[in-house]
Amino acid sequence: MKKLLTLAILFGAIAFAIPSVEAAIVGSQPTVQQDRYQRNRQNRRVVRVVTRTRIVRQGFHTFRETIQIRYLPNGRTQTKVISRVRIR
Repeated sequence: MKKLLTLAILFGAIAFAIPSVEAAIVGSQPTVQQDRYQRNRQNRRVVRVVTRTRIVRQGFHTFRETIQIRYLPNGRTQTKVISRVRIR
């Protein structure tokens, strides 16, 4: 009797869990693709800004320049010198 009751509970739990697992798997795939599509659309409109340093020589002088590079959505870049410090 105990074995029969245990098997009935086990099969009941499995029958209850499998449809919810399938629904979770099937339901998540379109949202992942949709999220990826939305992220790509948003990335095309975003201006990305990066700050870098570089060493530049002008004649006998050497400078460390801190520059700001802006990557625009249409593929162009804008570079702006933020600071220039003489070294050596």
